[in-house]
Amino acid sequence: MRAVLSNFFSIAISFVFAACVGSLPANAADLGLMTSGPSSIGNCSEIVFTCENGRQYPLCPIAVSVVGEVVTASLHTGRRGATRVRLIPMGVGYRYAGHGVWLDGFRENALLNFGKHNQVACTILRS
Repeated sequence: MRAVLSNFFSIAISFVFAACVGSLPANAADLGLMTSGPSSIGNCSEIVFTCENGRQYPLCPIAVSVVGEVVTASLHTGRRGATRVRLIPMGVGYRYAGHGVWLDGFRENALLNFGKHNQVACTILRS
């Protein structure tokens, strides 16, 4: 029952969130994480996710678009080292997904998922 309620609230919050921001024009920062440009490739200190579990997860860009959008990156989760993640186009916000981990976010807020039932809320700490 708890899982059903949790899923219901997650879906309800998603719909409210989409309704609130759906009317806003999207710019590049809404579609993915932005860096200072191609010179940021391999720089693990520029984008760091600070999460409610007290841990920090750096995102190290591997490929960056011409406008500075991170296309592929290494997400350092600590236990297993780095996991390669790729930008998946979304209507609102961004999603970076890799093997066993994915990151859903909008601007500086994100949810880091380590599987179906293990997620933690995070914010982006930019250097």
